[in-house]
Amino acid sequence: MNLPNKITITRIILAILLLILLVFPFYQVGVEFPTYYIASKIALNLKYIIAGIVFMIASFSDFLDGNIARKRGIVTDFGKIMDAIADKILVNGVLIVLAVNGYISVIIPVVIVTRDIVVDSVRMASAGKGKVIAAGWLGKVKTVCMMIGISLLLFSNLPFELWNIRVAELLIFVATVLSVVSGCQYFIANKDFIFAEK
Repeated sequence: MNLPNKITITRIILAILLLILLVFPFYQVGVEFPTYYIASKIALNLKYIIAGIVFMIASFSDFLDGNIARKRGIVTDFGKIMDAIADKILVNGVLIVLAVNGYISVIIPVVIVTRDIVVDSVRMASAGKGKVIAAGWLGKVKTVCMMIGISLLLFSNLPFELWNIRVAELLIFVATVLSVVSGCQYFIANKDFIFAEK
């Protein structure tokens, strides 16, 4: 297994550990994470600090593995599949948890997951007919906005929360809109492959 694939597998492990950290009922086993207050009004729980650090490391690994694979010319089908799985577990999993906990609207993960299903279906249909679809620039911008937005949200939107500027929510909203737009672009650009008769 090459280095990029090892990094991808590590990201999957980090994503799973992150989700366990966020959803496990630690209070039921007598574990309580301390809450720190910034400027006497902004609450920052240690659990979310740890989650934010893990999420940022995992997000950076997403950039790292692809960059190494392209530079060294060792892009593999296994790597492509596992990279997509890692991204879905990391981003979609955290979005669902944040929605359940009331940090974001439940509409956001519904839209993101639906978009991913549409895009993945289009990719599979196109691949079955010999066309490989590369990720568009809008999709890449969406990913960057989403990862930065989630990171900020896990850190209580600091430092922007000090000035009551909702940067985290704004970035996640922008990422959601871009997700829909890029999903529509995928569909329109490949509709001939989707509806073509065999």
